Amino acid sequence: MSTSESSNNGNCLGWAARDESGHLSPYTFDRRSVGSDDISIKITHCGICYSDVMMTRNKIGWSQYPVVPGHEIGGIVKEVGANVQGFKVGDHVRVGPYVNSCRGCEFCNERMEVQCLEGVVLTYSGIDVDGSITMGGYSTFIVVHQRYCYKIAADYPLALAASLLGVIGLGGLGHLAVKFGKALGLNVTVLSTSPSKREEALHKLRADRFVVTSDDQQMNESSNSLDFIIDTASGDHPIHPSMGLLKTGGTFVLVAVPTEVKINPLNLLMGMKTISGSATGGTKHTQEMLDFCAAHEIYPEIEVVPIQYANKALERLIKNDVKYRFVVDIEGSLK
Repeated sequence: MSTSESSNNGNCLGWAARDESGHLSPYTFDRRSVGSDDISIKITHCGICYSDVMMTRNKIGWSQYPVVPGHEIGGIVKEVGANVQGFKVGDHVRVGPYVNSCRGCEFCNERMEVQCLEGVVLTYSGIDVDGSITMGGYSTFIVVHQRYCYKIAADYPLALAASLLGVIGLGGLGHLAVKFGKALGLNVTVLSTSPSKREEALHKLRADRFVVTSDDQQMNESSNSLDFIIDTASGDHPIHPSMGLLKTGGTFVLVAVPTEVKINPLNLLMGMKTISGSATGGTKHTQEMLDFCAAHEIYPEIEVVPIQYANKALERLIKNDVKYRFVVDIEGSLK
């Protein structure tokens, strides 16, 4: 059978990219059987992340085709294995960017599985425990070890839970960073290249300040004013101007994936500043984040689309044409 065709024998229906064009189309495949520690989840919604663009088009270089993307998965438990604890049929749950790890190294023991010394298993385009390629959330259901599944409050809408993750940039991650900052009682400044986002940042998201990074006067007036900067902008952009906004001892955290990062070493040395990065959190922090969202009513701003719109949504995401996150209605459109 050609990889451009889908099998008629699989137990799961999804949408997959077959090559570096990234074009998605229907694809049926087999999910593994539910093991004693596994949970089978009926997927109701799946968020669209920029990593879906990169992986379907093999921009990083490790994509394994066919690629069924989607790592922002929300759904309902439909079956649990004999050893599963804390989950039952009917629970609302979420699955994130990884679905397995060695569970024995120092990082796994600290519930920081994303740093697993044996290598974390990605939710899609990774190698599953049975040797097959992992397939993501643009599909009807998924089977996951209980450790990598997160419980969602029953009254938290699954469409919104599908895109919870996580301020430079005011996109899918950035707008949530603002909401988290306000919920934590912080004074939040949004840094953006787009003056048109000022109204939304200050009034809808309730940021305290808005700075246009291309405006030298605004940048100079904001010099040495911030303790912490989180950079959520995926497009290539210089970070050294923003480093000047940090106070002495401040921290700059990169959570986006630009192709190149350039800095002025003096910004670090003279100000005792720190640059760090984070792709995602461990299972402990992820569950704490979801609980915090439910307790503080933190909801992402989303545009719900059918699976048939997925290719168009990815194209719009490339053009930054979304406020602020696409979520695929899997239950309502993938039949």
